[in-house]
Amino acid sequence: QVQLVESGGGLVQPGGSLRLSCKVSGFTLSFLVMNWYRQAPGKERELVASIGSTGSRTNYADSVKGRFTISRDNAKNTVVLQMDSLKPEDTAMYYCKAIPTTQVAEYWGQGTQVTVSS
Repeated sequence: QVQLVESGGGLVQPGGSLRLSCKVSGFTLSFLVMNWYRQAPGKERELVASIGSTGSRTNYADSVKGRFTISRDNAKNTVVLQMDSLKPEDTAMYYCKAIPTTQVAEYWGQGTQVTVSS
């Protein structure tokens, strides 16, 4: 059973930075495509960033390009979302999602709250 545990959220001022981590257990990370989503109150969940199983391919939402960076450490079974130059509109619950390359399934974490406010 794949389990994802996010951490690193919190309250930060506009212009600040946060580093979110997603710890994966129950599956080898190198066989997972990993994604970060976010959902703000009253809005639909949106894809923020994704990274391929080897880490050679990344994609970002236009709203975060140049500010957020997704990376993975397969040896530590961890995926990181580095968020810089944060804006109030980045305030949301952030979720990690895993998609195995070897099966039709998807797994979600419980989320970590990010609040950007002065």
